[in-house]
Amino acid sequence: MNTEVAIFGGGCFWCTEAVFQMLKGVSKVEPGYAGGKNPNPSYQDVSTGTTGHAEVIRIEYDPSLVSYRSLMTVFFGSHDATQLNQQGNDVGTQYRSAVFPTTPLQAEEAKAFIAELEHSAEGGDPIVTTVEENATFYPAEDYHKNYYANNKNQGYCQVIIAPKLQKVQKEFADLLATTSTT
Repeated sequence: MNTEVAIFGGGCFWCTEAVFQMLKGVSKVEPGYAGGKNPNPSYQDVSTGTTGHAEVIRIEYDPSLVSYRSLMTVFFGSHDATQLNQQGNDVGTQYRSAVFPTTPLQAEEAKAFIAELEHSAEGGDPIVTTVEENATFYPAEDYHKNYYANNKNQGYCQVIIAPKLQKVQKEFADLLATTSTT
């Protein structure tokens, strides 16, 4: 299988991990950190908002089954790209909306996609999503991996993640690997 890698930061990585795990063509989703100055940051470090890192997910996908553009469509459709350094109650630069392209082509595609969104939403709030090239991905601690799947009954999962997954299932049904419900 031919795989490529995409990295997105769209708020809490527990949420974005659960969203992208539902998509066909996605073989692996890993939470982590990118975009900062500290090598090998920890969750405690990133949570201070002083490292420059964002909570991100690293997606391995088969481009013959799901395109990078489709991944961006789900990314932008599953979080608020007009909120600067915030998603809901999660506030700080570590929750910023960012695309971390892994190839020059992805960088071009991301910039063009954002320009399309801005053009189609004239008069609306501006897109604040950044495209941050040449960022290093650092995996998150093991207890963050598969967080929603392992903690579905936890309050944050029920109040924040489950409704987001339901929205994605409704709006992007054609991109889902299965039709499972949350």
